[in-house]
Amino acid sequence: MSKPYVTLLGKAIRNIARIRGGGSALPGLFVEKIDPDFIKRTLAQLPHGVVVISGTNGKTTTTKMVVALLESQGLKVFTNRTGSNFTRGVAAALLGEVDNNGNLDSDIAVLELDEAHAVHFVKTISPKYSLLLNVMRDQLDRFGEIDTTAKMLAQIADKTTGIVVLNREDPRVAAIAKTLPAEKVHYFGLASELTHLFPNDDDMRSTIIKSTKQLQLPEAGVILQGLKDTTAQFIVEGRPMTTTLKLHGIYNIYNAAAALALARCILPADHDKEKLVKALSEVTPAFGRGETLTVNGKPFELVLVKNPSGFRLSLSSFKPVGYQTMIAINDNYADGRDMSWLWDVEFESLRTDGVAAVTGVRAYDMALRLQYDEIPMTLVEPDLSAALRQFIASGDQPKRVFCTYTAMLALRRELGKITEVEQIS
Repeated sequence: MSKPYVTLLGKAIRNIARIRGGGSALPGLFVEKIDPDFIKRTLAQLPHGVVVISGTNGKTTTTKMVVALLESQGLKVFTNRTGSNFTRGVAAALLGEVDNNGNLDSDIAVLELDEAHAVHFVKTISPKYSLLLNVMRDQLDRFGEIDTTAKMLAQIADKTTGIVVLNREDPRVAAIAKTLPAEKVHYFGLASELTHLFPNDDDMRSTIIKSTKQLQLPEAGVILQGLKDTTAQFIVEGRPMTTTLKLHGIYNIYNAAAALALARCILPADHDKEKLVKALSEVTPAFGRGETLTVNGKPFELVLVKNPSGFRLSLSSFKPVGYQTMIAINDNYADGRDMSWLWDVEFESLRTDGVAAVTGVRAYDMALRLQYDEIPMTLVEPDLSAALRQFIASGDQPKRVFCTYTAMLALRRELGKITEVEQIS
């Protein structure tokens, strides 16, 4: 079977999947089976190589920011913007960008990859740059304990041929530097007075909060110095930089520090700094990650949650006052089957206003967890479509849904029937 023939078949399957509203990874799965070298052969065309972004939290939004920063300097960037961060998702995204002969018109690829799939990816495609964000307890049924995840990130770093950017505040990520040549490692980090806002996994399970002032931390090229609402102050190579972001959530402001640190390693020293800052200020939330739609003339927010740290930070960043809240929890493979992590999240902030609806495959598990925190609930309905209809009809306040990954995808499809929803191909 000729390679152009494989590409044409893959494109046809991709178009059919889009028409039917199917998953974004299906055509990629087909191409992986028929032509295992498709990704490697296609990405080999890129003059500036491949960037891999991985870690437990923040991959999709950070990737979107990095793409915007690089594009502001004139680079043509390929990325897997669906958030499907398995290798089949990369293959599917490539099918949407290559021409019928398999040619890719891009300068560089910026890819977010699930930790486990990234390990397989880098065995055949060595990234030129990698950005490793954090290690949190996430999908224990897939990854096991977090030291296993840290070892996966270390393998990504080892296979990176150029620069590895590490989160100096995460001890398991920072420790990867010990296995690498010093000149290969760059860092992003926090001012010491902000560390309490971004607890690492050990901090979340300890009654003793360690002050980073007591630790000897490596120098970081980019430091988040301060934040207020959506305004962030960074120190970039010793120089202050302030910008207001369109992204909500304190974790996204720290992700911006990571994106800046990586972009600066890729771009030439004489890059246009004003354009860089402007591009960062204009990045909007990645789909489902604080994405705001309009339903019946009111804001309707989708907030992805997939592990204890992410859910905790989302609850602290998105205040419930003035909003009706729904929680949608699925346990499909992409969500993780083990939902015991819900018991590591504190829901007291929802007690005053309550939760208007609880839905998804694990609706009753979520309802039980809320009941233990004495959170009032109006509706418990496992069927997502039915729950969404009742939630929308329940009042005219702005609405917010905290949802796992597959619940978010299903809700976006339903919402697309009644309002404008960005199509992610």
